[in-house]
Amino acid sequence: MLLETQKLDLLISHFNQLFLTTENTRLQSGAQEPFYRAPHAGQEAIIFSRYNYYSSALHEISHWCIAGKERRLKDDFGYWYRPEGRSLAEQKLFEQVEVKPQAIEWALSLASDHVFHLSADNLSQDLQASIAFEQAVNQQLNDYLNQGLPARAQLLFERLLSL
Repeated sequence: MLLETQKLDLLISHFNQLFLTTENTRLQSGAQEPFYRAPHAGQEAIIFSRYNYYSSALHEISHWCIAGKERRLKDDFGYWYRPEGRSLAEQKLFEQVEVKPQAIEWALSLASDHVFHLSADNLSQDLQASIAFEQAVNQQLNDYLNQGLPARAQLLFERLLSL
């Protein structure tokens, strides 16, 4: 059984084999906070995952997999993000935009035999993921598994299944 850091190194290697040349995007671990750096001045885009957390890498990859071409030209895809301490209304908005990324993360977790944890990402407020959010992510995962993931996610999913 591989240690988490070994699994992460393997994920980084396979991601970069698949997408560094074709999408000019590299996965890199070790950041204090996750971040997507868009390609600037001819440089490659970089998906930074938090520290050496496998789940963080899968989650950031998932956002990249659904971001369109224009979004991938913006740091952090130009997404709205409010850190912990969100109000209940802000938490509901967060959950709405997190359904697809978390469903992709779950699929990639399944493909790599990694435990998936649904994230409300609001621990300081002690707000758990709503039942509606859990159901929506579960339904989206089932849809993806039955109908296929977005193209880049599907490529990585198939690669992870083959390991």
